[in-house]
Amino acid sequence: MFVITENHLECVLLVNTELLVHGPYKTHHFSTTCMLAKRVQIIKYFHHHSYHFEGSKRRFFEGWYFRLTLPEEKTSFAFIYTIEDPAFTGCLSDFDRREYGPRFPGTGAQIMEGENNFLFQYSQETRNFWANRHELALGNTFVAHPGQIPPKDEVSSQEFQASVEQGYQVSSVWHQGFLCDDGRLSNTQTMKSVKWQYSTKPVFGWGDTISKQKATAGWLAALPVFEPHWQICMAGGLSTGWVEWGDKRHEFKDAPSYVEKNWGGSFPKKWFWAQCNSFDKSPGFISLTIGGGQRFLPLTRSYEEVALVGVHYNGKFYEFAPWKGPVEWEISPWGYWHVKAQNALYEVEVIGTTDDSGTPILCPTENGMAPRCRDTFYGDLKLELWERTSTGARGRPVLSVTSNMAALEVGGGPWDSTWRHRSESGRIAKMLLGLPIDVASLYKWFPSRMPPGL
Repeated sequence: MFVITENHLECVLLVNTELLVHGPYKTHHFSTTCMLAKRVQIIKYFHHHSYHFEGSKRRFFEGWYFRLTLPEEKTSFAFIYTIEDPAFTGCLSDFDRREYGPRFPGTGAQIMEGENNFLFQYSQETRNFWANRHELALGNTFVAHPGQIPPKDEVSSQEFQASVEQGYQVSSVWHQGFLCDDGRLSNTQTMKSVKWQYSTKPVFGWGDTISKQKATAGWLAALPVFEPHWQICMAGGLSTGWVEWGDKRHEFKDAPSYVEKNWGGSFPKKWFWAQCNSFDKSPGFISLTIGGGQRFLPLTRSYEEVALVGVHYNGKFYEFAPWKGPVEWEISPWGYWHVKAQNALYEVEVIGTTDDSGTPILCPTENGMAPRCRDTFYGDLKLELWERTSTGARGRPVLSVTSNMAALEVGGGPWDSTWRHRSESGRIAKMLLGLPIDVASLYKWFPSRMPPGL
């Protein structure tokens, strides 16, 4: 349930354990004392969930990914929102171009559905985009109704419909919008319009459900030590509402949902990704996220290859990252994903495959948004998790499940051959990253110096 404190109007999410044990499709108990209150913060639940733009004129992007899975219809939707170079808007002046170099101000919305169904709407006008600096909430108005002023914050559903003709707004518990493809991608099969409204009950953040949630990349994510940053905001949630994709209306109740984001000055040079929270004959609510890439290290002006695996199952978080133990991967240019990892207590192995051709997705690049990655919602995936014995061998099985609705992705490049690598932090790095440092709490004494997004 949500608990509201009298002095701070803060929200803490405590998940009903019966929901986690019996799964989202059998049990729908989710007691709340509040569902959506203006300016309520879900503390303990989201980490790095708010807007990270600090106001500078350096190259900057921030992107949010919301996935909605409809198991009964065997389809998924991805809502992908981006803002680039928000210190500028429209076409750069000659002065700005000489003073700051290439900049590509703009905000976009990409919607992907099923197999090769896609919609893209984009504007160089960044002033109608807004995002909250204290909680997960953002929106953009591409077209306002005549005589109406675009919202600059989250508004009621009725206010949004009255003022916004084409646009969206989304928070941790509510998502709505209406978008029209603007015809920019003439070589891609697109849908003309999409309209949606749905609410979400968060179940998993990034960590045990009864513990404070974690930064996906550890406490160093609060510092400018790598680019880009990555955070899983909600590894698993249950969404109820509807989506009208063209002429077809999809209605759903307690559909699995997922939220993540990236931010920084550059996207990875090369990467792979997998996500799934709909498994066949699942013994409970399970969420899997895998991500790996070549990320930039500004302090050394070099790149490193890292990856991690996160599994949420029955309220427990199984974390596998280079500072916890070895992570190995074998990723083909398309069609095969194989990742193995260990920590002190557990071992995980994931194999994903697909015969689907995939859908091109636009990503931030040095020259603005470009189709630099490929996604599918129809990956065949097997997830296995074991306890480790005292000798380090595989012990008692914890989980063995399969799915044919995994999201699989590769991006960047070059992808001339299979990518094989093993990543594990050194002893000193493991020790540092393993320290229980809560960066946000340190700034409570100096709130004016707190970095955006914490």
